[in-house]
Amino acid sequence: MKFKKISVIGLGYIGLPTAAMFASRKIEVVGVDVNQKAVDTINEGRIHIVEPDLDMLVQAAVHGGYLRASTTPEPAEAFLIAVPTPFKEHHEPDLAYIESAAKAIAPVLEKGNLVILESTSPIGATEQLTQWLARERPDLKFPVDGSEECEVHVAHCPERVLPGKVVRELVANDRVIGGMTPACSQRSVELYRSFVVGECVITNARTAEMAKLTENASRDVGIAFANELSLICDKHDIDVWELISLANRHPRVNILEPGPGVGGHCIAVDPWFIVSSAPEEAKMIRAARRINDAKPHWVINKVKEVLFSILKNQPDRSARDIKVACMGLAFKADIDDLRESPALEIAEALNEDLPCTVFGVEPNISEMPANLRGVLELREMDEAIDAADIVVMLVDHREFKTIQPNRMLGKELVDTRGVFRGKHQAAMSLWTPVNTKRSTTDENSNGIRNTTGGDKDGSASVGVEERLAV
Repeated sequence: MKFKKISVIGLGYIGLPTAAMFASRKIEVVGVDVNQKAVDTINEGRIHIVEPDLDMLVQAAVHGGYLRASTTPEPAEAFLIAVPTPFKEHHEPDLAYIESAAKAIAPVLEKGNLVILESTSPIGATEQLTQWLARERPDLKFPVDGSEECEVHVAHCPERVLPGKVVRELVANDRVIGGMTPACSQRSVELYRSFVVGECVITNARTAEMAKLTENASRDVGIAFANELSLICDKHDIDVWELISLANRHPRVNILEPGPGVGGHCIAVDPWFIVSSAPEEAKMIRAARRINDAKPHWVINKVKEVLFSILKNQPDRSARDIKVACMGLAFKADIDDLRESPALEIAEALNEDLPCTVFGVEPNISEMPANLRGVLELREMDEAIDAADIVVMLVDHREFKTIQPNRMLGKELVDTRGVFRGKHQAAMSLWTPVNTKRSTTDENSNGIRNTTGGDKDGSASVGVEERLAV
């Protein structure tokens, strides 16, 4: 039986593209979100997030009459839940949003409905969702005990898309579908076949949950290895990007690239769901999380060492004279998502810890989030580079890759992304990260300085500490 009407609960970075994709197949879709502003924006045929090609998809779906948004759920044949799943203190999973979604849709559920949890979730979350629904609607039969004699099917189908490529990957990627029963899985496959050309692989709910967590934990461990390499290379004055490029020439080696940390609502969060479920066994996963969580603090200290070096070599300046441009605030390139962003964490910490003027550059947002307005200034890229004494490259946005070396004359650079390798190969030596173990400030033939801080014996020039506080 084909689906004529579905409802997507949560219209964020996953929910809205999913809703639009179903609507593009001429299925009536009602998207539900508690954010009235987002609902109004979508109903105007516009989008409130940054995602390539999504604007055209939503516009066509809304104007074609197949997609509309609301703050209130209404009856449908299938309900897809795509809400946040953060963690609480001590990295315990927080399922409050899933529980709220269950309570919201329960009154409108009918016999024959399908409920799919798309949110990346800890092991057992789909079972918990089923129990919440059964508690709210005792008049309906749910597969709480795995019984095939259910009147509402429930399954887990985790999203597996990459921000910036969501529209394409929603269609092309394989989907792992874990039903509470085989019938639940099969009904879910029928739904996703509306637009998915990748394979729909059936398993049980718990395995589907663990599969998504495993994918993200695997990437987190890989990034932790790269980030740890970057620390080792810095200690030995080795270009980590050159090192990785050389190592990856081995046919069985595929090292990821380092950065300022790990962010987003998946890789920076999901491994903790595994750790919380098996704290004694998940030793490497926990270690990787700690390595990646510590990387922003390492970057912050690097910037402080650069500042120290400037003040040491320019006795007439105080810290208040120095301007720091933090290039990129999103958690990855070419998106506007600031959730769990190490770049934002670094910018906020520098702004709070240093007496310098610190501003952020994020080409994918027009204003700072409400909690940062009046705290961290947002500037345009060219203006920020012109004003800055220290440029901290935190995100490899496409706009930043167009920056020419001559724009950086006389400035200090801390490049956590290796942005200027490749296309700027000729200027490679100008863009290596600061090595703070040396005691001089070297200026290359182009006038771009790679500052190094601290005397060889670890002492500092007289008066630097005082000027750091001025």
